[in-house]
Amino acid sequence: MPSSCKEIRAALAQCLQESDCVMVHRNSAADCLRAPLADTLPTQCQQFKRAFGDCRRGMIDMRKRFRGNQPITFQKLQETEQSGDGYQLYAGKSAFAGGKGVTDGNNSAEPDWRELENQKYREQAAAGADKK
Repeated sequence: MPSSCKEIRAALAQCLQESDCVMVHRNSAADCLRAPLADTLPTQCQQFKRAFGDCRRGMIDMRKRFRGNQPITFQKLQETEQSGDGYQLYAGKSAFAGGKGVTDGNNSAEPDWRELENQKYREQAAAGADKK
């Protein structure tokens, strides 16, 4: 298998080995990935399963033949998990990382550059009028 999916595959295997489906219920990892038991997996394992499937699909996707298959790596997932940004995937990046701040609608908008120029002009005109 090409190296682009090895890391996600290893992370999925580790997540499956630590899940209750394998540890408590003594099912095989292959059985835990199939339909009736796949819903009992933790959310992180389900996300790894989805990411691994997307990675495998991306290896044969002809639209990615120039840029290459670029899946999110497991280290990036761990970094975002530790920083608290979340690790929901969107286009290979965390969906919630790198936001511009709080956008609750109560923030004041930055003044327009034209308003700033007009304010400078008015101040200069007022200073010029005071000198006369």
